[in-house]
Amino acid sequence: MRVLVSDNLSEVGVRIFEETPDIDVDVNTGLTPEELKGIIGQYDGLVIRSATKVTADIIEAADNLKVIGRAGIGLDNVDIPAASKRGIVVMNTPEGNTITTAEHTIAMIMALSRNIPRATASLKEGKWEKKKLQGRELYNKTLGLIGAGHIGRIVADRAKGLKMKVIVFDPYIKPEAIEKLDLEPVSFEELLSRADYLTVHTPKTEETTNLIDRDAIARMKKGAYVINCARGGIVNEDDVYEALASGHLGGAAFDVFTSEPPGNMKLMELDNFICTPHLGASTREAQDNVARDVAEQIVAYLLHGSVKNAVNVPSISEELMTTLRPYVILVERMGSLQAQLVESAIVELQVNYSGKVVDYDVEPLTTAALKGLLTPILTDDVNFVNARVIAEDRGIKVVESKSSTSEDFGSLVNMRVKTLEGENIVSGTIFGKTFPRILRINDFYLEAIPEGHNLFIQNDDSPGVIGKIGTTLGQYGVNISRMQVGEQKKKKQNVIFLATSTVVSDEVLDALRALEHVYMARRIEL
Repeated sequence: MRVLVSDNLSEVGVRIFEETPDIDVDVNTGLTPEELKGIIGQYDGLVIRSATKVTADIIEAADNLKVIGRAGIGLDNVDIPAASKRGIVVMNTPEGNTITTAEHTIAMIMALSRNIPRATASLKEGKWEKKKLQGRELYNKTLGLIGAGHIGRIVADRAKGLKMKVIVFDPYIKPEAIEKLDLEPVSFEELLSRADYLTVHTPKTEETTNLIDRDAIARMKKGAYVINCARGGIVNEDDVYEALASGHLGGAAFDVFTSEPPGNMKLMELDNFICTPHLGASTREAQDNVARDVAEQIVAYLLHGSVKNAVNVPSISEELMTTLRPYVILVERMGSLQAQLVESAIVELQVNYSGKVVDYDVEPLTTAALKGLLTPILTDDVNFVNARVIAEDRGIKVVESKSSTSEDFGSLVNMRVKTLEGENIVSGTIFGKTFPRILRINDFYLEAIPEGHNLFIQNDDSPGVIGKIGTTLGQYGVNISRMQVGEQKKKKQNVIFLATSTVVSDEVLDALRALEHVYMARRIEL
């Protein structure tokens, strides 16, 4: 088996490959896309970090590639759907750099509070500016965390050691689960109004992009500090500049940027802004950890078929996977649909399997459902290995049931998700042997293909409404590739599950919502 390491990898990982019988490793970094495309067909495994872009073109040329391993968490640089279509396992190493990133957040808080970068520069210039560079204590200050995942929890633990008060906003974790961590759950509004320091520990998703913008900052305390060591773009850089320049914010510290490297930007001109070049995971220990993890995972898969930390396949045998693959796709996308329908913290997932599918071990399917449910919230942090652990950490109860008979279909999957505010029901099946279909969304019955860019619209069943929806989309240049309508005659309402060729913008959504008789329009990415 041949493995290519195309990005800089700690020697710890390279040595594992070199010392493993039946594995040949080549370290070849700095390849252009064309150079990588020209040689990738020779390799069974590919190890990357953030520099290598594994595009659909690269994957198309990877005739023998079986596994892609990322020494780190983020997989934005890998075309996962293209890899999945080619049967290539995509793995990451989600645990190797959590402590390092959390510690960097604490370091940024302390450096910002005590003006350490400015003081260093001033002293090196021969100045002695004690009064000008007076800082403030962290003791008894309130730290507001957005996100209580692995990194957020470590930051909270370290902050409590500094005798800070820690409050947490995480809409995807039950308040009781946060309280069990000895942390105080609060609403987004309360976190903004109470935090002396606000730190971000959430993936970048549609919901979190520009989460901390001009409006959110205006609701923060005067003199509060903002720290972002998560993902660039969660905190709006231009809005932070305005708040720092006006004196509303006392300071800000960024380790990540919307564009990296950020180049010349206005924030760099301000004394109360400090920054680092995406160093959150850049410690020797973290790089050794992720290198060791990715090497061991790839060796285990190539030589023994063992799957760990894969984001696109569950840990089941190849023979069973061939049979269950259509159901894995179905339930994962049903879970993703459910996550995009909910509006508050998820407290319970119920999955009922009926018909022929219960002849097989359905546990991997429930895991796939959880992975689909959590991915829109956590993106690359969740995989088939850790989905159940994350669900347990977040206080999500998982109920699995089976019935040997299904009245209308050979096999049927019913998925009910309960939240703090209500519940949603989605049902699906497999047409033929390989074609997933959504059959029910709450009280509406339809036949929808769960893939691609979609719109989910609810409207009154009135003449002309569907035509107006189509006209509005046409005015914005949005092409409709499929449309399914579900009707509820008693309430005289419809749901429309509509596939589009591109992602629909917020502007288009607003225009749809403004139409008479349309009372909900939402993007659904599957």
